[in-house]
Amino acid sequence: MTTIERIGLPQARRIALAAQGFGQKQPPRPGPRHLLHTLDRLHLHQIDSVNVLSRAHYLPAFSRLGAYDRADLDTLAWGSARKRKLFEYWAHEASLLPHDFQPLLRWRMERADRGNAGWSGMRVYATERRGEAMALLDRIRIEGPLAVSDFEAHKGQSGWWEWSDTKRALEWLFWAGHITTATRRGNFERVYDVTERAMPSAVLAQPTPAEPDAHRALIERAARAHGIATSRELRDYFRQSPEEAHPAIQALAEEGILVPVDVPGWRHAWLHRDARRPRRIEGQALLAPFDPLIWERDRVERLFGFRYRIEIYVPAEKRQFGYYVLPFLLGDQLIARVDLKADRQGRRLIVRQTHMEPAAPRHTGEALQIELEKLARWLGLDGVALDQIGT
Repeated sequence: MTTIERIGLPQARRIALAAQGFGQKQPPRPGPRHLLHTLDRLHLHQIDSVNVLSRAHYLPAFSRLGAYDRADLDTLAWGSARKRKLFEYWAHEASLLPHDFQPLLRWRMERADRGNAGWSGMRVYATERRGEAMALLDRIRIEGPLAVSDFEAHKGQSGWWEWSDTKRALEWLFWAGHITTATRRGNFERVYDVTERAMPSAVLAQPTPAEPDAHRALIERAARAHGIATSRELRDYFRQSPEEAHPAIQALAEEGILVPVDVPGWRHAWLHRDARRPRRIEGQALLAPFDPLIWERDRVERLFGFRYRIEIYVPAEKRQFGYYVLPFLLGDQLIARVDLKADRQGRRLIVRQTHMEPAAPRHTGEALQIELEKLARWLGLDGVALDQIGT
């Protein structure tokens, strides 16, 4: 009978932080090579439209590397074909991923093409309204990259969530892999191009793995990014179903890549065989709401004893901690949360509220101030302004 190793919660927390790239010395001048290394570790940066502080996809690299040049990430994501190393697709959510993930996600594109993936309002374009979508695809192929605002049928629509039929058709083409993002305009509007023109031919020429092999590869990469995780967390990283993930987890366990472990309070916990087990983690970072370390809220609560919910969609009078709240990592604990806003016109980083956890050490305020000043400089702001102090 095989004995299952028992891993205590403090060690599990350190394993998870190390897998996510925390506790390492930040490079003095982070460049594109460091960004790619971070992407190789995390596998994706989630994209979100909220810009009250900074676009979400910029922040995870800052939390790990420090003050890198955001233009470097723009170049890797939307620069010239020669310099581009990332592409956009639906992974955890809308995400930036390294090119080598494109073959691993073709099964999702193929399902969307058949009408079996994507939001319900788009699936009609895989069937009875497919001709309309193909007409848009032909126009992009002939005219070159186009945004939804370039189509006359979309005129008069405004706002992120007011989707016209044209927008729905384009997003179905995106889900199905017929088009991808060529670039983003100043207002962050996606500009679409046909995939064969926007993606490197060497990537598109790679063979499509069998679907079970793709699921296995995605679970393995999720396990590397987590270090230690439950079955549910492994499949959540790339939004795989239990039916897709379970055989992949079992196959990886049989190969010894995933090792079953016993963590108090966890069900079906797995350790990646290559996960580091540091004795200490000296982390110090502000974390975006969509950072891979904290996007799975139940995992955050189990690892850190820190209940975190984003309150953007909560009415102002009902918010507990604020509109755009970043948890603060110090050592191996989440010990504070800060509601932040970038006042670009006044060139200030505004701290609306600060809330300390009961176990926050005495030097938390000093450490937090250092990180806030670093964040302000990185955002091109002149300083930090206190709007209101929480408790």
